Amino acid sequence: MLEKINGRGAIIGSLFIALILAIIPLPPLADLLRPDWVLVCVFYWTIALPHRSNVGVAFAVGLILDILLGSTLGVRALALSIVSYIAASNFTRLRNFSVWQQALVVGALTGLAKVVVFWAEYLVQDIQLPAGYFYPLVTTTLTWPWIFLLLRKLRRQWKIS
Repeated sequence: MLEKINGRGAIIGSLFIALILAIIPLPPLADLLRPDWVLVCVFYWTIALPHRSNVGVAFAVGLILDILLGSTLGVRALALSIVSYIAASNFTRLRNFSVWQQALVVGALTGLAKVVVFWAEYLVQDIQLPAGYFYPLVTTTLTWPWIFLLLRKLRRQWKIS
């Protein structure tokens, strides 16, 4: 019973830290280059433990992120749900990729999520595409190997399954 609590706590704790990193105030240039921490965390837990972290978890975390960012409710929840669905339906294949191949997949899914968020916001608010909107694709792709190694070490050290 304690292992399940530790496992759930580790997943929730890492998602909480990712939410904190997503909303922490940064200077304008650093904010423009901020990786999509929540997407990376959701992606990792979905391919590592698809029976514990699934589309429902991604939707709930997305709703929390929408509330924290003050954006249209459900926009990021939709984007994270799509990413989680793609990751969950291909988790066996994605597990066999090298870390750098996974980084390219994470970059592509980040691009998909950014397009979904922009499209949904455009439908609701008629916004324009800001300069540098897709810069987080590069930083998210480059941070994936370190996040992957960190979360895998956490999962193995605490024997989360």
